[in-house]
Amino acid sequence: MSGVRRAAELRLDPLAVRRTLREAGLRARHNLSQNFLADVDVLEGILREADPPPGRGVLEIGPGLGFLTGGLLAAGARVTAVELDRGLVAILRERFAAEVESGALSIVEGDALDQDLVHLVPPPYDVVANLPYHITSPMLHRLLGQAPRAERLVLMVQREVAERIAAAPGDCSYLSVFVQYHARARVAFRVPREAFEPAPKVESAVLVLEPFDTDDRLDAAAEDHLWRIVQAGFRERRKMLHNVLARQLPISPEHVDAALAAVGIARDRRPQTVAVGEWIALAEAIGPIPESR
Repeated sequence: MSGVRRAAELRLDPLAVRRTLREAGLRARHNLSQNFLADVDVLEGILREADPPPGRGVLEIGPGLGFLTGGLLAAGARVTAVELDRGLVAILRERFAAEVESGALSIVEGDALDQDLVHLVPPPYDVVANLPYHITSPMLHRLLGQAPRAERLVLMVQREVAERIAAAPGDCSYLSVFVQYHARARVAFRVPREAFEPAPKVESAVLVLEPFDTDDRLDAAAEDHLWRIVQAGFRERRKMLHNVLARQLPISPEHVDAALAAVGIARDRRPQTVAVGEWIALAEAIGPIPESR
């Protein structure tokens, strides 16, 4: 991995990050959740998990000062980087002028939430990102909710969110059901607060997602039906399913109990204990739902 070897040669620490920002007349912006990676060991770990083959298209969201960008380029990836901060865009354009000129790096200036992300890089492609914490959920919905999906996503996110996404039944949330419906999820490693400059208030983790084949998904109408039921269940995640679904959906308690019984889910189960496959079976057993009672 030439990207990992290049990372090992970097001077990457909080002082270097502060100096780079100061020389450019910039500072970390709290309103953009800017926390810059300042630990070369973590950078190497991300590059090992990403491991893009030469020529692979990679979508990088929030490249910041470009340390990860440089590692991906050194590995031979063709990177499309989306960056909101105009000052950071200027740093990237100057630092990687040759790569921009050659076409190895494309820089998109703007808010990632305003971009048609899944169409920025021709498939097959991967995603590597240090996601701002406050946009993690909408980013996951945009990246996984429509095709063409990445073949691999390596994402730095808040540790609690990463662990919730990868949780086994018993600790599930709506987001974990959504992500695990679309992809295999695992937490690769935890990242301490001190690995960033400035240090955030919480720990981070690197989350690796490997989306399933399109053939493994429901059709669009069935997916909409599934998410309506899952969302209803998690509105009262600590309550018993037979009570929650009857309250949150325009169907009778008898209908709910019959559907639960048909798929072998005990009526006193809580939503956080239900696996993805069970949700899918339950949605099918419940069948069409009227818009209102």
